[in-house]
Amino acid sequence: MEVQNLLDLRGKTALVTGATRGIGLATAELLARCGAHVIVSSRRQDACDAAVEQIRADGGNATAIAAHIGDSSAIDALFAKLAERQLVLDIIRA
Repeated sequence: MEVQNLLDLRGKTALVTGATRGIGLATAELLARCGAHVIVSSRRQDACDAAVEQIRADGGNATAIAAHIGDSSAIDALFAKLAERQLVLDIIRA
């Protein structure tokens, strides 16, 4: 049985940092396949946008918000953007 059939994340919002390549991207894709709205975050907005396009092309729901998680002011800005969009996180994968 496929994992997306075992894990129903519809109605949940997940933040994945480092989500533009490697394990981060694979995690974002899996969460989206399981029904979560995935916030794709990494340092470069263009890379975030590309990952979101890929997730949406596969039928997932995702939003790109660039942030450098090594910079506390960037983290504050990320959470301010989430609040502006009225997005409440259920899952955080950093």
